[in-house]
Amino acid sequence: MTLSEAIRTMADEIVSVLAGNEPTIYIFGSVALDDFRPGWSDIDIAVLTKHEITGQQADTLVGLRQVMLERFPGNPYFRLFEGGMLSLDAFLSGKKERAVYWGTSGQRIADSWRMDSFGMAELLDSGVLVCGDDVRHKMPYPTYAQMRDDVARYARFARQHGDSVGWLLDVARGYMRCAPVKSSQKPQQASGRWKTDYAPTRALCERQSKSEKTRLSIQMMK
Repeated sequence: MTLSEAIRTMADEIVSVLAGNEPTIYIFGSVALDDFRPGWSDIDIAVLTKHEITGQQADTLVGLRQVMLERFPGNPYFRLFEGGMLSLDAFLSGKKERAVYWGTSGQRIADSWRMDSFGMAELLDSGVLVCGDDVRHKMPYPTYAQMRDDVARYARFARQHGDSVGWLLDVARGYMRCAPVKSSQKPQQASGRWKTDYAPTRALCERQSKSEKTRLSIQMMK
Protein backbone atom coordinates (compact mmCIF):
# COMPACT_ATOMS: atom_id res chain seq x y z
CA MET A 1 0.00 0.00 0.00
CA THR A 2 1.38 3.38 -1.00
CA LEU A 3 1.24 6.53 1.11
CA SER A 4 -1.56 7.98 -1.04
CA GLU A 5 -3.52 4.74 -0.77
CA ALA A 6 -3.10 4.73 3.02
CA ILE A 7 -4.42 8.30 3.20
CA ARG A 8 -7.40 7.41 1.04
CA THR A 9 -8.12 4.27 3.09
CA MET A 10 -7.93 6.14 6.40
CA ALA A 11 -10.13 8.95 5.06
CA ASP A 12 -12.75 6.42 3.92
CA GLU A 13 -12.79 4.86 7.39
CA ILE A 14 -13.18 8.24 9.07
CA VAL A 15 -16.01 9.20 6.71
CA SER A 16 -17.73 5.90 7.49
CA VAL A 17 -17.53 6.52 11.24
CA LEU A 18 -18.78 10.11 10.83
CA ALA A 19 -21.61 9.22 8.43
CA GLY A 20 -24.22 11.99 8.53
CA ASN A 21 -21.83 14.51 10.08
CA GLU A 22 -20.45 15.76 6.73
CA PRO A 23 -16.73 15.62 7.57
CA THR A 24 -14.13 17.69 5.77
CA ILE A 25 -10.69 16.08 5.83
CA TYR A 26 -7.37 17.81 5.15
CA ILE A 27 -3.83 16.50 4.95
CA PHE A 28 -1.13 19.11 5.54
CA GLY A 29 2.48 19.42 6.63
CA SER A 30 5.31 17.33 5.13
CA VAL A 31 3.03 15.07 3.07
CA ALA A 32 1.34 18.02 1.35
CA LEU A 33 4.74 19.63 0.73
CA ASP A 34 6.14 16.43 -0.81
CA ASP A 35 8.70 16.30 2.00
CA PHE A 36 7.55 13.10 3.71
CA ARG A 37 10.47 11.11 5.14
CA PRO A 38 9.78 7.53 6.31
CA GLY A 39 10.98 6.98 9.85
CA TRP A 40 10.87 10.68 10.64
CA SER A 41 7.76 12.39 9.26
CA ASP A 42 4.20 12.04 10.45
CA ILE A 43 0.98 12.45 8.48
CA ASP A 44 -0.81 15.59 9.67
CA ILE A 45 -4.59 15.35 9.45
CA ALA A 46 -7.46 17.66 10.37
CA VAL A 47 -11.07 16.47 10.39
CA LEU A 48 -13.81 19.09 10.73
CA THR A 49 -17.47 18.10 11.05
CA LYS A 50 -20.79 19.88 10.67
CA HIS A 51 -21.95 19.00 14.19
CA GLU A 52 -20.26 17.98 17.42
CA ILE A 53 -18.79 14.48 17.28
CA THR A 54 -20.96 12.08 19.27
CA GLY A 55 -19.62 10.01 22.14
CA GLN A 56 -19.99 6.82 20.12
CA GLN A 57 -18.15 8.33 17.15
CA ALA A 58 -15.35 9.58 19.40
CA ASP A 59 -14.98 6.15 21.03
CA THR A 60 -14.53 4.58 17.59
CA LEU A 61 -12.22 7.26 16.19
CA VAL A 62 -9.88 7.41 19.16
CA GLY A 63 -8.72 3.83 18.55
CA LEU A 64 -9.00 3.81 14.76
CA ARG A 65 -5.26 3.90 14.14
CA GLN A 66 -4.82 0.69 16.11
CA VAL A 67 -7.77 -0.94 14.34
CA MET A 68 -6.25 -0.14 10.96
CA LEU A 69 -2.88 -1.56 12.02
CA GLU A 70 -4.59 -4.80 13.06
CA ARG A 71 -6.43 -4.94 9.74
CA PHE A 72 -3.26 -4.21 7.75
CA PRO A 73 -0.37 -5.79 9.71
CA GLY A 74 3.00 -4.30 8.90
CA ASN A 75 1.56 -1.19 7.27
CA PRO A 76 4.07 1.63 7.92
CA TYR A 77 1.62 4.54 7.60
CA PHE A 78 -1.46 4.20 9.79
CA ARG A 79 0.40 4.76 13.05
CA LEU A 80 1.82 8.01 11.66
CA PHE A 81 -1.48 9.90 11.39
CA GLU A 82 -1.54 12.79 13.86
CA GLY A 83 -4.03 15.61 14.36
CA GLY A 84 -7.50 16.37 15.57
CA MET A 85 -11.18 15.85 14.85
CA LEU A 86 -13.96 18.17 15.97
CA SER A 87 -16.72 20.36 14.61
CA LEU A 88 -15.84 23.28 12.36
CA ASP A 89 -17.64 25.61 14.75
CA ALA A 90 -15.50 24.51 17.71
CA PHE A 91 -12.34 24.69 15.61
CA LEU A 92 -13.05 28.28 14.55
CA SER A 93 -14.37 29.57 17.88
CA GLY A 94 -12.11 27.66 20.26
CA LYS A 95 -15.05 26.67 22.42
CA LYS A 96 -14.88 23.50 24.49
CA GLU A 97 -16.49 20.56 22.76
CA ARG A 98 -15.85 16.86 22.31
CA ALA A 99 -12.78 16.30 20.13
CA VAL A 100 -10.51 13.40 19.23
CA TYR A 101 -6.74 13.85 19.33
CA TRP A 102 -4.12 11.60 17.72
CA GLY A 103 -0.56 12.29 18.82
CA THR A 104 2.91 10.80 18.77
CA SER A 105 2.64 9.39 22.27
CA GLY A 106 -1.00 8.32 22.17
CA GLN A 107 -4.57 9.34 21.55
CA ARG A 108 -7.42 10.63 23.64
CA ILE A 109 -10.88 12.15 23.67
CA ALA A 110 -10.48 15.80 24.66
CA ASP A 111 -12.67 18.86 25.18
CA SER A 112 -10.87 20.92 22.50
CA TRP A 113 -8.19 20.84 19.83
CA ARG A 114 -6.29 23.66 18.20
CA MET A 115 -3.38 24.10 15.82
CA ASP A 116 -0.44 26.34 16.45
CA SER A 117 0.01 29.25 14.05
CA PHE A 118 2.49 27.33 11.89
CA GLY A 119 0.17 24.37 11.45
CA MET A 120 -2.66 26.73 10.52
CA ALA A 121 -0.47 28.50 7.98
CA GLU A 122 0.54 25.18 6.45
CA LEU A 123 -3.09 24.09 6.26
CA LEU A 124 -4.13 27.31 4.53
CA ASP A 125 -1.12 27.56 2.22
CA SER A 126 -0.65 24.00 1.05
CA GLY A 127 -3.13 21.67 2.72
CA VAL A 128 -4.70 18.97 0.55
CA LEU A 129 -8.48 18.60 0.68
CA VAL A 130 -9.05 14.83 0.74
CA CYS A 131 -12.84 14.89 1.04
CA GLY A 132 -15.74 17.16 1.94
CA ASP A 133 -16.25 20.87 1.38
CA ASP A 134 -13.28 23.20 1.44
CA VAL A 135 -13.91 25.54 4.40
CA ARG A 136 -10.55 27.30 4.57
CA HIS A 137 -12.09 30.58 3.46
CA LYS A 138 -13.62 30.73 6.95
CA MET A 139 -10.24 30.45 8.70
CA PRO A 140 -8.19 33.56 9.51
CA TYR A 141 -4.56 33.50 8.47
CA PRO A 142 -2.16 33.64 11.48
CA THR A 143 -0.65 37.02 12.18
CA TYR A 144 3.05 37.74 12.46
CA ALA A 145 2.56 38.33 16.20
CA GLN A 146 0.99 34.90 16.67
CA MET A 147 3.86 33.22 14.84
CA ARG A 148 6.44 35.20 16.82
CA ASP A 149 4.78 34.23 20.11
CA ASP A 150 4.71 30.56 19.10
CA VAL A 151 8.42 30.69 18.26
CA ALA A 152 9.11 32.14 21.72
CA ARG A 153 6.92 29.48 23.35
CA TYR A 154 8.70 26.62 21.59
CA ALA A 155 12.08 28.15 22.45
CA ARG A 156 11.10 28.04 26.14
CA PHE A 157 10.03 24.41 25.78
CA ALA A 158 13.33 23.59 24.06
CA ARG A 159 15.27 25.04 26.98
CA GLN A 160 13.18 23.09 29.49
CA HIS A 161 13.27 19.84 27.51
CA GLY A 162 16.68 19.96 25.90
CA ASP A 163 16.70 16.21 25.26
CA SER A 164 13.84 16.50 22.77
CA VAL A 165 14.81 17.50 19.26
CA GLY A 166 11.17 18.07 18.32
CA TRP A 167 10.96 21.41 20.10
CA LEU A 168 14.09 22.60 18.30
CA LEU A 169 12.55 21.65 14.96
CA ASP A 170 9.42 23.62 15.86
CA VAL A 171 11.59 26.64 16.64
CA ALA A 172 13.35 26.26 13.28
CA ARG A 173 10.03 25.91 11.52
CA GLY A 174 8.86 29.09 13.22
CA TYR A 175 11.92 31.08 12.25
CA MET A 176 11.56 29.89 8.66
CA ARG A 177 8.07 31.36 8.48
CA CYS A 178 8.47 34.39 10.72
CA ALA A 179 11.62 35.90 9.29
CA PRO A 180 10.33 36.73 5.81
CA VAL A 181 6.65 37.25 6.59
CA LYS A 182 5.12 40.65 7.20
CA SER A 183 1.88 40.90 9.11
CA SER A 184 0.22 42.71 6.20
CA GLN A 185 0.97 39.87 3.78
CA LYS A 186 -1.35 36.98 3.12
CA PRO A 187 -0.46 34.26 0.62
CA GLN A 188 -3.04 32.87 -1.75
CA GLN A 189 -4.80 30.24 0.29
CA ALA A 190 -5.07 26.67 -1.00
CA SER A 191 -3.64 27.56 -4.39
CA GLY A 192 -0.57 25.34 -4.38
CA ARG A 193 1.50 28.33 -5.57
CA TRP A 194 4.27 29.68 -3.35
CA LYS A 195 6.01 33.04 -3.51
CA THR A 196 9.70 33.32 -2.79
CA ASP A 197 8.84 35.70 0.08
CA TYR A 198 7.68 32.62 1.98
CA ALA A 199 10.62 30.39 1.12
CA PRO A 200 14.01 31.51 2.46
CA THR A 201 16.01 29.20 0.18
CA ARG A 202 15.73 28.14 -3.44
CA ALA A 203 15.75 24.46 -2.47
CA LEU A 204 12.83 24.94 -0.10
CA CYS A 205 10.90 26.90 -2.69
CA GLU A 206 11.41 24.11 -5.22
CA ARG A 207 10.34 21.48 -2.68
CA GLN A 208 7.23 23.45 -1.82
CA SER A 209 6.33 23.69 -5.49
CA LYS A 210 6.20 19.89 -5.64
CA SER A 211 3.20 19.88 -3.30
CA GLU A 212 0.93 20.00 -6.34
CA LYS A 213 2.14 16.54 -7.37
CA THR A 214 1.18 15.08 -4.01
CA ARG A 215 -2.14 16.96 -4.11
CA LEU A 216 -2.99 15.46 -7.50
CA SER A 217 -1.90 11.97 -6.47
CA ILE A 218 -4.27 12.00 -3.50
CA GLN A 219 -7.14 13.68 -5.29
CA MET A 220 -6.98 11.29 -8.26
CA MET A 221 -7.81 8.46 -5.88
CA LYS A 222 -11.11 10.01 -4.83
